Amino acid sequence: MKLLETMLSRRSIRQYTEEAIPEEKLNMILQAGLLAPTSRNIKPCEFYVIRNKDILMKLSQAKAMGAAMLKNCDTAIAVFGDSEKADTWIEDSSIALSFMMLMAEEQEIGSCWCQIHLRSSAEGKDAEETVRDILGIDSHMRIVGILALGKPEKRNPAHALDELNWDKVHYI
Repeated sequence: MKLLETMLSRRSIRQYTEEAIPEEKLNMILQAGLLAPTSRNIKPCEFYVIRNKDILMKLSQAKAMGAAMLKNCDTAIAVFGDSEKADTWIEDSSIALSFMMLMAEEQEIGSCWCQIHLRSSAEGKDAEETVRDILGIDSHMRIVGILALGKPEKRNPAHALDELNWDKVHYI
């Protein structure tokens, strides 16, 4: 699949079948994250692969809303950035998450980015702190998001190039 076709067909998938993601497809997704560019090639990102259903259930409650898909996904990848290595951990982690979403689509695996940074639980606790506590991660490791992965329960139609809003493009 060509990159533009992958971008057009990529949709946020929140409903998954119970089918497991094949290891070779998961490895391709992780390779995409590891290949993502980072500022000054420092590579501050760490990737935590979560398949434990009890942990996925806890993570699905780490923020007030928008994380429910984690309890039903086959696998999640939490992307942390080492804030002691790079002050660009937000950007670097975001690029890695984006690369992995595109590779997931190419591998016919559904994905949805669950934002953690700047979010709170229903009780008002910082979602980053909650996720670090659940996973046992040190406080200097910061998280932008978690990528939920699974075989899509259904596929939505692809986007079309004629849907693009060219009014958003400005030439100066």
